[in-house]
Amino acid sequence: MNWALLFAAGVLGGLTGSIAGLASVATYPALLVAGLPPVTANVTNTVALVFNGVGSVLGSRPELRGQVAWLLRITPVAALAGALGAVLLLSTPPEGFERLVPVLLGLASLAILMPHGTPEMAIGDHRRPTSRVALEGAAIFLICVYGGYFGAAAGVLMLALLLRVGHATLAHANAGKNYINGVANLVAAVVFAVTAPVQLWAVLPLGLGCLIGSRLGPVVVRHAPAGPMRVLIGAAGLAVAVKLAFDTYG
Repeated sequence: MNWALLFAAGVLGGLTGSIAGLASVATYPALLVAGLPPVTANVTNTVALVFNGVGSVLGSRPELRGQVAWLLRITPVAALAGALGAVLLLSTPPEGFERLVPVLLGLASLAILMPHGTPEMAIGDHRRPTSRVALEGAAIFLICVYGGYFGAAAGVLMLALLLRVGHATLAHANAGKNYINGVANLVAAVVFAVTAPVQLWAVLPLGLGCLIGSRLGPVVVRHAPAGPMRVLIGAAGLAVAVKLAFDTYG
């Protein structure tokens, strides 16, 4: 029963994660239902979501081709941040970041919903001012720290950033989000696999489902109208923000 539940949650999480960055909204509660305590569920979820990163990056290859140089430059930033987030989770009380999540997610969702002009240039374009590139790098670092720490809706934050700061199309911003969050999550997963009580019996069905669902998500983004997709992602993010706000502050 738990295997079927986790596999189904993985497919849903992989699909929503590779489209909207909301994988953990489906996968983390499923691990709790399967009987894992919160911290164990969190670290197990992070390891399972490695498969989400693999599938979403494979599905995003057409949009990633023009971003390779920039992504290689940002990879060490994402990796370091993911490791720091994992260390923070294992060494600090969980209340800190979690109280900020509803606010950050709500603001990111509104940023996705807000109209912006025609994309000016590809993410990482060398013509952008150095100060703007540095700001983007700092924001990516902070989001990846959060991604390594807990990760629920970290993809929405990253997608909003790349859409607003990078002035990218939805498909290209989504592809960049899939890669960057995948790197941070992979490094955090390695830390957890070595030091935390990861439950491999739960990783297998959840990860397999994530791999299948995440492979399909970028295809949906590539072919669906960008406007309605942005509304759908933004509305889903706001709904999750409201739910998290009730759970956190209620």
